[in-house]
Amino acid sequence: MKPVRAYVDGRFGQIHYATSGEGSPLVLCHQSPTNMCQFDKVVPLLAKEGFKVITIDMPGYGMSDGPDHVPSMDEYSHIVPTVLDALGIDKVDILGHHTGALVATDAAQQFPERINRVILNGPLPLTEDERAFFKAHLAAEKEWGPVEDGSHLTTQWKFRMDAQPGWTDLDAIHKHVVQGMAAGPNVWYAHDAVMAYDHGAAMAKLTHQTLIFSNSGDSIHHLAERAKELYPAFDYLQIDGGTFDILDEQPENWTNAVVGWLKS
Repeated sequence: MKPVRAYVDGRFGQIHYATSGEGSPLVLCHQSPTNMCQFDKVVPLLAKEGFKVITIDMPGYGMSDGPDHVPSMDEYSHIVPTVLDALGIDKVDILGHHTGALVATDAAQQFPERINRVILNGPLPLTEDERAFFKAHLAAEKEWGPVEDGSHLTTQWKFRMDAQPGWTDLDAIHKHVVQGMAAGPNVWYAHDAVMAYDHGAAMAKLTHQTLIFSNSGDSIHHLAERAKELYPAFDYLQIDGGTFDILDEQPENWTNAVVGWLKS
């Protein structure tokens, strides 16, 4: 079952999206600086479980046109209703991973009538000290660009390899490093929007049925545990091991957890 790819006009040009399967519609929002390829291994599994899976490349990533400025999170989240309108779909469940969790949160707040349930896979309720740390760390992305001796390739490779221990899927690292490089000058835009967005405050305003979802080996797993304590009205679910490439490393376990919650 191959996804059906299409484009729709958005705020910054054309938005690339894909659909797979038939049934209850589920939007998947990717982390940055990769693109919808993050979900390649789980899309067919979700489709077999009776979901119409909708993946979207954020502006500036994958095959979506890039913006002419650094978008805010609310500008990024407009991709959701734009694609739903193109598909003639009124309401969906939505799942976001890392950066995508913020996109999903903001879409649920801006367009509550279009969202049924929300899954936040790797939420980011940061303290101000943590925000300052991450901003300083991610500032390296703004310096990325071609270097004559090709050392920029190993610089970006090492940046991702060092992000956390416990790698089990070298192909996943390679795939996402390549996709980050392909984003070119837009590579740092989404992380900049992430750092400007108070996800903790935004989560507190969510009124939808919400799942906080994580895996114990994710480098920001402790933030999911914090979110569990801060927002006890939300459901909580975690799986063991993995990294923030969990969808590549444990696609079946990840899918079973998601489907189990959505069908419960």
